[in-house]
Amino acid sequence: MRELILGGVRSGKSRLAEQHAAASGLEVVYVATAQVLDEEMRLRIAQHQLRRPAHWRVVEAGYNLAQVLQQQAQPQRCVLVDCLTLWLTQLLCAEDASLLRREVDGLLAALPGLSGQIILVSNETNMGVVPLGELSRRYCDEAGRLHQQLGGVCERVILTVAGLPLVVKGD
Repeated sequence: MRELILGGVRSGKSRLAEQHAAASGLEVVYVATAQVLDEEMRLRIAQHQLRRPAHWRVVEAGYNLAQVLQQQAQPQRCVLVDCLTLWLTQLLCAEDASLLRREVDGLLAALPGLSGQIILVSNETNMGVVPLGELSRRYCDEAGRLHQQLGGVCERVILTVAGLPLVVKGD
């Protein structure tokens, strides 16, 4: 089962994903994509860490998310990735411009063959005005394309608004 949970900032998407992982009854591996670049991000990461059960294993992913998922996915395991848009941002800012396409294509190719339960968390960024600046627009375009492609691969897609889940696909 592959599940994509989308939502805006502070929409409750991470909390919902954590609830689904806990309710799975499976061993949980939390794949973190955030990098500590400033004090505000350090505090955000600390808040997420406090919510997670101590027995969940945490794996930090760099650019190579597909490889990490292939290593961690197992039939009796739930792998929770939080979050795809932070991962995408790192790819957009990488010196190697071709890295974004390779890594996104690798993720999309790997997902259908993964065993166990996979929960992907991502920020829905394309529900407002078109942002100023080329990089911001490219970020929104890439996130939108990624979400569309993941929506086709995942059995369940949920949009989280005001802490409430709206099932877009699946049951």
